[in-house]
Amino acid sequence: MKIFSKKGFLSRINLVCTLVGLLFPAPSLAQTRLRLATLLPVGSSQYKTLQEMGQKWNLTTAGAVTLTIYAGGTMGSERDCVMRMRAGQLQAATLSVDGLSDIDPAVGAVQKIPMLYNSLEEMEYVRVHLQPDLEQRLEKKGFVVLSWADAGWIHIFSRHAYSHPQEFVAAKNKLFVTAGDQDETQIVNGLGLQAVPLEWTDVLTSLQTGLVDTIAATPFLALAGQLDLVAKNALDLKYVPLVGATVMTKKSWDALSPEVREKLKAHSLAAGAKIQAQSRAENQEAIKAMQARGLKLHQVTPELEAEWRKFLEAVYPTIRGKMVPADVFDKSLQLIAEYRHSHEAGRP
Repeated sequence: MKIFSKKGFLSRINLVCTLVGLLFPAPSLAQTRLRLATLLPVGSSQYKTLQEMGQKWNLTTAGAVTLTIYAGGTMGSERDCVMRMRAGQLQAATLSVDGLSDIDPAVGAVQKIPMLYNSLEEMEYVRVHLQPDLEQRLEKKGFVVLSWADAGWIHIFSRHAYSHPQEFVAAKNKLFVTAGDQDETQIVNGLGLQAVPLEWTDVLTSLQTGLVDTIAATPFLALAGQLDLVAKNALDLKYVPLVGATVMTKKSWDALSPEVREKLKAHSLAAGAKIQAQSRAENQEAIKAMQARGLKLHQVTPELEAEWRKFLEAVYPTIRGKMVPADVFDKSLQLIAEYRHSHEAGRP
């Protein structure tokens, strides 16, 4: 006598499997695909570090997060990248202060005040103390900071062998500024120079044709872009540091689980620290490499440094409240005074 028919037995098996599936659902196979843009050149050490970061994101989240990097300006200027993030076309970007300032101008305090710092240690002190406020401001605008880094000092590269600020003014020197940055254009023109707004991709050609005489850039970027082959003079002046951060849209960040966010943040911080160390070292190597192929690095005496500082401090009233919010500008100067006082007091 058959107690169960074959059909009835299979029906019961299906019912049991359904109940098990409801009680113990299978892990989700959903995958978060993140797209990150940067102007960093493909193949550079910084680019490779971002790649390693993405691989660790994928590995430590068991494949839940994948990162695709668009480097070398393939997504346009930094301003374009910010716009693409806001439109949802990108979820993240590694930006300099120029790009970050398009999100909130307060970030300009760590870079856009010329000759504010005597050392990178001073800059880091200011940056670390401003970070909580800057990150809060950026988050209110829809962006989460994953890591900060700097690439050392920006140098002034020029086609002509000028050293004194008034030599640049007398020659009506044409200085590259980032396209669309009206504040920077106004300040450069206010110094008696001629601002030439361009995209970074047009700089070398503009130097070659004489459309631009001078550019402020890190030695690493100058070497990578072969700018020194035309702009064969550089001032060894602590002009401003190049500071940046990797950011993600808050919408994408909030969509991740707390566990995944913790892993992404940890690997981002490690990548930021590595990029900073690499960039500072490579700047020194780049200077030597460019000198070997003809770059003239003009040393700056204490007297010449004081001359440049007086020249550039003349635009501080314009920067304060226009390029950088007044309260953040004042806080930066306060932190510098605080740092110098504490370190002077500690000297024998």
